Amino acid sequence: MAPPAEFESYYGRPVIKAPAWRARDIAGYFFLGGLAGAGSVLAAGAHATGRTTTATAMKISSLAGVSLSTAALVNDLGRPGRFANMLRVIKPTSPMSVGSWLLAAYGPAAGAAAASAVTGKLPRAGVLATGAAALLGPAVATYTAVLAADTAVPAWHGAHRELPYLFAASATAAASGTALVVGPVRETGPARCAAVLAAVADEAVTKAVERRLGMVAETWHQGRAGTLLRTARTLTAAGAAVGAAFGGRSRTLAAAGGLALLAGSACTRFGVFAAGIASAEDPKYTVVPQRAAKEARRTTPTHSAERTQPT
Repeated sequence: MAPPAEFESYYGRPVIKAPAWRARDIAGYFFLGGLAGAGSVLAAGAHATGRTTTATAMKISSLAGVSLSTAALVNDLGRPGRFANMLRVIKPTSPMSVGSWLLAAYGPAAGAAAASAVTGKLPRAGVLATGAAALLGPAVATYTAVLAADTAVPAWHGAHRELPYLFAASATAAASGTALVVGPVRETGPARCAAVLAAVADEAVTKAVERRLGMVAETWHQGRAGTLLRTARTLTAAGAAVGAAFGGRSRTLAAAGGLALLAGSACTRFGVFAAGIASAEDPKYTVVPQRAAKEARRTTPTHSAERTQPT
């Protein structure tokens, strides 16, 4: 019998082409969009419970986040006209098309909410805009995960079920961190709770991703991605702990915990981006899992085959 074939690639070249996205633009776009979307949800909650200072600050931060996020996307596209071209059609099966329309609808809502909060004018319109931004916020915070997972990149596509939850947890951590930085201590109770929930969810979902990816999870542990993701987990856990323990008593410690949460969320987005690029550049992460899945299907009997077996 011939020995089992060893994995080889044509001159070691990648099997798939890595995305041409620039890390600064697209990973920054992921982070800022998440910050904006989750921030609008916290802003609506703060507005509804009378935490006016925090609500106003969060509305401003969400407007800044979505503006910078859109600017990063346009910069990666090369010219603004390309973003406008994506709005010529609506394609529900395309994450990029859906995301473009989400940004187009969310941006004005976030802007109107912030403008009303700052000027004090048109309060009823401001309430409606705050509600609209809060409704669209979760989709804005997580659709970028769908966008990444819809590619053939092994470290992203293999985690397509868990990646939106990871981005949601990361976005919640960033928004909670912002609230701890900008809000008065007496108003940050909900943000502290959200930070703890985000840290727990982030850790749980990250472990689920690693189990799902199998050998491809190596890209989440090694190199630049590994450093960023380990740092992210440390910062997120530390920021949530400091915020929960001291954020209700010390303005300085609340801000320190919030900054740690923001930095941890940014490291998560940049780390996931780096892991995806690393998995696309190494051909083994494309071929070996596919061969293993094919072999598992070949050796697993189907129900129809079992029914045809003689008794």
